[in-house]
Amino acid sequence: MQTTLRGRDFIGDLDFSKEEIETVLDVAWDLKRKRALGEPHPYLRDKTLAMLFFFSSTRTRGSFEAGMAQLGGHGAFIESKTTQIAHGDTAKEIGEIYGRYFDGIAVRHVDWGIGNRYINDVAQNSRSPVLNMQCEIYHPFQILADLMTIMEKKGRDLRRKKMVVSWAYAASYQKPMSVPQSLILQMPRFGMDVVLAHPPEFKLMPDIMAQARAEARRFGVGFELADSMQAAFKDADVIYAKSWGAMVHTPDPEEGAKIIKKYESWITDERKMALAKPDAIYMHPLPADRNIEVTDAVIDGPNSVVYDEAENRLHAQKAVMALTMS
Repeated sequence: MQTTLRGRDFIGDLDFSKEEIETVLDVAWDLKRKRALGEPHPYLRDKTLAMLFFFSSTRTRGSFEAGMAQLGGHGAFIESKTTQIAHGDTAKEIGEIYGRYFDGIAVRHVDWGIGNRYINDVAQNSRSPVLNMQCEIYHPFQILADLMTIMEKKGRDLRRKKMVVSWAYAASYQKPMSVPQSLILQMPRFGMDVVLAHPPEFKLMPDIMAQARAEARRFGVGFELADSMQAAFKDADVIYAKSWGAMVHTPDPEEGAKIIKKYESWITDERKMALAKPDAIYMHPLPADRNIEVTDAVIDGPNSVVYDEAENRLHAQKAVMALTMS
């Protein structure tokens, strides 16, 4: 167990070593047990967390706010457009000032080419730890919850388990690519053979791909690409299929929407799930575009673990907050 996380930022998935992530998971399971037993665990009594949102949220706000309360502290919800951030407060000023007001700063900012830089600028100027609630590059807390869920369903030893990270069609908007990028960075470190499937226009960022390949080599696991869901799903243990935008191909939202329209057949349905192992689990960070991105029969079916996955956001986030903010 690592004991050096106090005061640390958590912005990218590789900011914490594999051993440090294992420590987070150990604490998360302990906090989950305490929650189940009704045992108080106010490790952050009188501590405060600024939760700064540039992008709307359901699970992220709810889980961070509930988590801070259960740890004995307070999460302050701050929406960028209702503050002076919309009229001139800079990332430096937010880091300097909120770093003095609060014991931690959590930021969600997914604007392409802006969000990650903003979070890092806040962190550079904050005396308190800065946590990334999602940017355009990474979604590290979602992936901690995902890893926790996979281990609960498949065991702590994930070596030789096949995980499919697949693009899926969704008509709503060009969604951030941070979830698939964080998945391909983190999962190889825990022994999973990863298959990344997407149409040609939906490539991930080249430097993230290079890092993912390096992690796969370092931990001696597979990292492969596929150009169809059917090819990828065969004999999979974990199916993680969600939409993301074509920002690497084109940052133009109208052009991206036209490209997305070409791939309506990329839906996770019962026929494709049948290609995976019988006990394969279906995962999605939610919200999912039902019967567009995934059928009701799959997301509500016996292989789906999406609600356990969503619950684990709470426990994983509490673990990081307790370790970094205490």
